[in-house]
Amino acid sequence: MSFRYYYADQIRQKRPEYKGTDEQLQSTIDDISILYGAALREMETKLQILSDDFDKTHAYMPIHHIQTRLKSIDSIMEKATRYGIKDPINNLDQVRREILDIAGVRVVCNYEEDLHTMSSILLSQEDIELIRIKDYCRNPKESGYRSLHVVVALPVYLVNKKKMVPVEIQFRSITMDAWACLEHELRYKNKGKLSEETVNTLKECAETLHNVDEKMSRVRHEVLKYDSKYSDY
Repeated sequence: MSFRYYYADQIRQKRPEYKGTDEQLQSTIDDISILYGAALREMETKLQILSDDFDKTHAYMPIHHIQTRLKSIDSIMEKATRYGIKDPINNLDQVRREILDIAGVRVVCNYEEDLHTMSSILLSQEDIELIRIKDYCRNPKESGYRSLHVVVALPVYLVNKKKMVPVEIQFRSITMDAWACLEHELRYKNKGKLSEETVNTLKECAETLHNVDEKMSRVRHEVLKYDSKYSDY
């Protein structure tokens, strides 16, 4: 989760157009590592506390598991180029303003309805600032991909200052996550290219799994309505 294995001279070999000194570049790399790494730890802790408290209050743990990742310098540069940022290695301030998923958290919940429940609870916290929401659950991507993407800013307290750092959180159900991981692997192994037949099959799988999500949710409520310890959920 750290950039500390990146050294300025290594980056300069790939990005010889960098105009600053190695010391300036190394300082920027370390700054990104500290800030975004800290934001990920803060967010993971927040989410785990919310899940634990939800379990105490409702006798139900909504989060199945949490994963975090920090984009590498190479990935940041590639995405900045796709975003149309010119000469990104020499415009890192602009890169950090426009690339909002340098720090990413994937929150895998048990049921689809948990996604909006947990995101709403998180957004109600006073120190969380909402930047944007993209709801691919209600409006799936053309590929069939479903997820709830929430970008927020949260405070990171350093020795003598506070920084608001953006973090992208992807809320998925277990079935959404399974489909997305397998679809990503297939595209990666085939260099992003899939036949029309395969694409259509993956869409069908996504729809099938969505139906499973809905059925499991109905079963859950049917079962739990007879159990008084869950009656307030």
